[in-house]
Amino acid sequence: MATFELQRTVSLPPAEAWRRVTTWPRHGEVVPLTRITVTTPPPTGEGTLFVARTGAGPLGFDDPMEVTAWRPPAGDSPGFCRLEKHGRTVLGWAEIEVHARPGGRCRVVWREDVRVRFLPAACDGLLARAGRVMFGRAMDRLLRRG
Repeated sequence: MATFELQRTVSLPPAEAWRRVTTWPRHGEVVPLTRITVTTPPPTGEGTLFVARTGAGPLGFDDPMEVTAWRPPAGDSPGFCRLEKHGRTVLGWAEIEVHARPGGRCRVVWREDVRVRFLPAACDGLLARAGRVMFGRAMDRLLRRG
């Protein structure tokens, strides 16, 4: 499995940063060739299911995910969300944390452990580097856009 972690400190209150990174359809707005469809009714919480469809036309794959932990930030308690990937192509998990920082800022941590079926373990380093670049750009865009 390829594991990577991203951290960003932003001038946003924790609740707003949380909203920006956990409104799943917004991810499709910042990840190229990707559309997100939430398949369970709102609000988001444990058990929420959604699918990231990546590709163009018939050339693509689905990345179905389930929210298995959901604790929005409250007071001094950080926010924590865990996603489990249940796809035929992409497996693994992702975790998002939002921590309050002094001065109305917060730190957002994105941790991911991903495996692409049929891709040999020798490719894990390359996959982790690509994940850091792609998700780093997505995270920056999500946190910048209101």
